[in-house]
Amino acid sequence: KVIRDFRQREDVKAVVVRINSPGGAVGASQEIYSALKALDKKKPVVASMESVAASGGYYVAIGARKIVANPGTITGSIGVIMKVPNIGPLLEKLGVKTQVLKSGAYKDLGSMTRDMTQAEREVVEGVLKDVHQKFMEDVSQARSIPLDRLTSLAQGQIFSGREAKEVGLVDELGNFDTAIEMAQRLSHLKGEPRLIYPEKGRLKVLRELLEEEAATTIKNILERVAIDYAS
Repeated sequence: KVIRDFRQREDVKAVVVRINSPGGAVGASQEIYSALKALDKKKPVVASMESVAASGGYYVAIGARKIVANPGTITGSIGVIMKVPNIGPLLEKLGVKTQVLKSGAYKDLGSMTRDMTQAEREVVEGVLKDVHQKFMEDVSQARSIPLDRLTSLAQGQIFSGREAKEVGLVDELGNFDTAIEMAQRLSHLKGEPRLIYPEKGRLKVLRELLEEEAATTIKNILERVAIDYAS
């Protein structure tokens, strides 16, 4: 809603998105990325990376037209991870047994009370591969990096801001002011720009979407598993 509001407001000529996130759930990252990409078609969007903008945080950043990072920003981590804890041995020690009734061979895939079967592992690995491929395709398009070259940069490794600039993952090194100046140039604004900040309540929603990893991990333990873009 924040992004949609800024897209509709005539007094907003450019948008700077401040990102400080190690990653989060796939859906949230893709939704914000898509919303920023749509916004950038109407007015320039510049991503300003703070301390960390990795994995899902980086996915969000590529929705912007330009990316500014601090030299020491931790970014990259282009990859996908799925964590499936197995607490079966612990339950066994406690004398707790589980019974599963299901229809469909894979309905309890990701159960925390047993190891995955080889067939289940192949299903999960296929999903992860597909999600990772989509991540790379979006990065390749946004950053104009051929897929064959991007593959070596998209094995989950992290980069400093300086390293990211050298390999083409970000455009410029600098801080928030640098990003504002870039947005001003892209929007052809003259004079001192007037900064408009979202309401704090709405910023909180964006932050929660970007910083889901810790909450997702806890939720996974309680409610099975999820696929994350996580560093």
